Amino acid sequence: MRTKTSRHALTDVAAEALNLAGGGRALLLQIAHPAVGRGVVEHSDFADRMMDRLHATMTYVYASVFASPDELAYVRRSVNRAHAPVHAAAHGDEPAYNAFDPHLQLWVAATLYDSMVTLYERLFGRLPPDEAERLYRDFAVVGSGLQVPAELWPADRRAFAEYWETTLATLRPTPATREVARQLLYPRGVPWWLRMLLPQARLVTAGLLPPRLRAEFGLAWNDRAQRRFDAWMRWTSRIYPLVPAGLRHRPKELYLRRLRDRMRQSP
Repeated sequence: MRTKTSRHALTDVAAEALNLAGGGRALLLQIAHPAVGRGVVEHSDFADRMMDRLHATMTYVYASVFASPDELAYVRRSVNRAHAPVHAAAHGDEPAYNAFDPHLQLWVAATLYDSMVTLYERLFGRLPPDEAERLYRDFAVVGSGLQVPAELWPADRRAFAEYWETTLATLRPTPATREVARQLLYPRGVPWWLRMLLPQARLVTAGLLPPRLRAEFGLAWNDRAQRRFDAWMRWTSRIYPLVPAGLRHRPKELYLRRLRDRMRQSP
């Protein structure tokens, strides 16, 4: 997918380990959607399976961009099995939801794309318009794996920006999704090395959210937190690009190796 004239192809951007840092933001944006949030509340357990959710999301993204057709088909079957029971009719003020609804899957894919590009541009600088547009079009492969028809994916970045702002205005965290957010940001039973990173992860997640949603999720924020977040972004933007690409892309390699091991062991 990379071309001689592109330094910022999807394969470059999606390979970055920094995408792990944007996972919390993407998940909170997803569950702030009334229908997605209800589905997560009624069919998920972030308190006990946070690492499983993280692994599943990252495996899907990496498989969509880097895996072979057979490997991607294996991952899509796993995703579809997990999504099969996730549906319910509208009830009172609560919206209907279905994990196979292409409009809901569009929002999930949109949060992954926007979080990925937001962090990448924060650390590496703004993408040239033509490369940004190419990256956007190529990202449609991630949405298509989530049952998003090609015609539903906004035609270009301008159309995406309009869709993004329109959807943001409809997002409303509920008491139940605020509890899910708490479980996500303060998980139980995670490895010791991840516990050490959680305070910084919470800062980055809150700092990257739109201010209204940050407040509605009940995430504490003040001038001191803003200064800490800005300092973290400045420091990371200086250091991270200097890290050798082999190290920055290491999580991608580990996730793909794990996927291939699982495929070999499956009947």
